[in-house]
Amino acid sequence: MAKALLGYVGGSDPRLLAEMRRLQQRVQDLESELVRIQEENDALNAAAQHQSLLDSIDIDVPQAEPALT
Repeated sequence: MAKALLGYVGGSDPRLLAEMRRLQQRVQDLESELVRIQEENDALNAAAQHQSLLDSIDIDVPQAEPALT
């Protein structure tokens, strides 16, 4: 009876422990991927803002006209 209660309460079932380790590893992998994607997104946003700044400078500067000879 004690073994049955221990198993029911959460004794060390090897399958349960293996599943828990697998899920913990999956969570770590997903967290790492999330950090990588966030860093990539930040870099893309910075590049887009830089390009937008360059585009706004090009619009504000009048184009030089060719000199008459």
